[in-house]
Amino acid sequence: MLNIALVSSEGLARRLGKRGDARDVESYVHKEEREGQARTLSFLRPLRYPERLRPLLSVLDVARTGIVEIQRVDAALGESLVAFGCAGISSGHAVIAPEEGGWVDADQVRLVLEQAGLGDWSVHEGELDEHALRESLYELQSSTADERATLEAAPLVLPVDQHFNVKGVGLVAIGYVQSGTVSKHDDIEVLPAGDSGVARSLQVMDDDVGSALAGDRVGVALRGLREEVLHRGCMLTHPGSGALSRHDASSISLERAPFQRRELAEGDVVHAATDLQFVVGRVTEASGTDLSVAWDAPLWLRADGSSRIVIAQLDAGPMRVMGVARSIHPVG
Repeated sequence: MLNIALVSSEGLARRLGKRGDARDVESYVHKEEREGQARTLSFLRPLRYPERLRPLLSVLDVARTGIVEIQRVDAALGESLVAFGCAGISSGHAVIAPEEGGWVDADQVRLVLEQAGLGDWSVHEGELDEHALRESLYELQSSTADERATLEAAPLVLPVDQHFNVKGVGLVAIGYVQSGTVSKHDDIEVLPAGDSGVARSLQVMDDDVGSALAGDRVGVALRGLREEVLHRGCMLTHPGSGALSRHDASSISLERAPFQRRELAEGDVVHAATDLQFVVGRVTEASGTDLSVAWDAPLWLRADGSSRIVIAQLDAGPMRVMGVARSIHPVG
């Protein structure tokens, strides 16, 4: 499966895939049979952006590439492209589709992409050929097989974004596998609670499966767990794997986002977005781009240092993305 972050109108989304579930994020799925295998493109469209930033950052946590439909060049476009850049999504497509009676300068779009760190993105002018676009996405999926294999070999990191009880099934946790593999009958640990249970069954795209891999959105039916240990943002991993390290406070070296003129100061409230977490913190010390932040809830980062942490400040409009943590270390 290839996850694609899609910032667009509903009309473009429906041209690219079949609408699936929706919460903070709408999913649109396109499947094809290729070389004897079902290949899936999952287009993830954040709802209520630009009003709310979190759905966009959540989508960027799981996406490998992106598509942005450009109806006008404005502050919201600049912020969304900067967010893509900070999330490290260097491959993508900018689709120019002006509002009726409007006009978008393609050269200006290319300049903004370059400034946002997305100079390798493709720019589409005129009538979009969605078949050619999907073909390029399938090519990207094929070219990143080694990268996916490396992720699948890493320890399991599975953030939970929703959970519920299902009659006849029991407690089900749903989320995206960020790294590693989860299999039926695996022992599962929930952080921060530290409680353990067993994966009794798995579903991916409404199909029962034996294993779910990095990139899959999976429903895990859990046996032996109390429902109260699950909440949005908790993490599933294998017991004893050491996959995650806990931060109650952190020292951060911030790489400031393009177009961001504001400096963070002591007392400012920020959010850290990583692996579908959106953890609020308060800056306790600030010296330029060197920060100390105390978190209101534990921030879980991959122990191998591969977490990419976007720092945002929700009252810093029109550019709420402050930058990306180039280094981060626990304090205390």
